Amino acid sequence: MNSHALAELVFHLGRIASGEGLVEGLTAAQWAVLRYFAQANRFSRTPSAFAAFHATTQDTPSQTIKSLETQGNLTRTRSQDDRRSVQFVLTEKARCILTNDPFESLVRAAGSPHPSVQGHFASALQRMLGQVAQERGKPFGTCTSCQHLESDSCSSEEQVSYGCGFTSEPVRPEELDGVCINFIPGKIMALKRSSNAVALR
Repeated sequence: MNSHALAELVFHLGRIASGEGLVEGLTAAQWAVLRYFAQANRFSRTPSAFAAFHATTQDTPSQTIKSLETQGNLTRTRSQDDRRSVQFVLTEKARCILTNDPFESLVRAAGSPHPSVQGHFASALQRMLGQVAQERGKPFGTCTSCQHLESDSCSSEEQVSYGCGFTSEPVRPEELDGVCINFIPGKIMALKRSSNAVALR
């Protein structure tokens, strides 16, 4: 199979999984917004970050976000760091809706190959995604493989703390796998665990 045919398969899978037609009364664009804000960390829950993640203009998602607000699926708050900036958080209603996400059909299909095949497939897709993101000038990723992630262990209580070198703010263990707009590719960190740490999703 040549590279063009492989890219077509990946693209077609994405289109199917994104949800064609109305599911739970939501359009494919609305599903995309809900999925993004569900996985984004607190530094990246903004319209501009969503636009960068999906490689669109900042004006593109504005109406979709407004409609989800009106439906009671998103709530907006002012950023604590920049009062001119707003952040969006999913409501409980939206989290319930996400349990019927059409994307889950792709999740089930991804789990069908043997685990050894899944590992190779995941590595290949990560490389593809990284190359495309670099060419477009804005890679996204999670804290665990970001150059900005810092950690410190307190041996007396065996507590582990994490911080973001870019924002100079602490990062909670449960946030480590959230998508971040400030991501810079780096070496994957071996996470230190403590009895108080929250397991990653």
